Amino acid sequence: MVVSHLQFADDTLILGEKSWTNIRAMRGFLLLFEALSGLKVNFSKSQLVGVNVPSSWLSEAALVLICKVGSLPFVYLGLPIGGNARRLAFWEPVLNHIKSRLSAWNCNHLSLGGRLILLKFVLSSLPVYALSFFKAPSGLVSSIESILIFFLGGGVRTTGK
Repeated sequence: MVVSHLQFADDTLILGEKSWTNIRAMRGFLLLFEALSGLKVNFSKSQLVGVNVPSSWLSEAALVLICKVGSLPFVYLGLPIGGNARRLAFWEPVLNHIKSRLSAWNCNHLSLGGRLILLKFVLSSLPVYALSFFKAPSGLVSSIESILIFFLGGGVRTTGK
């Protein structure tokens, strides 16, 4: 049986091959973890995602694991997993995150210097995490710059590019 994992704080990604033996082993590992650690696995937040696996098999396996069936791409530690980073649609969560931060700030109450500080130290750092893992398509940088320049000018763009 080949099962591997990635873990950070309270997020765990378990990787394995499609087999009922692996599904039962994963269920056993998770229950054993609960018993030994005293922590509780939130199966209702857990997802089973398959690559080239029939959806009927995934549904049955998810019933055994008492979790939901997920799909690609999904987000793990704030990064989309399983998407095509060369497409602009892959980067929509990053752009939406920047836009949501901007919509929370009222530009009418910020000076030009205040907006510049927010841009340099908060907004410009948001895409850096994702960009450290994936190569950006050519249109992404111009989209981010457009949002940031609009904010610097005193507006907040929450839709469109």
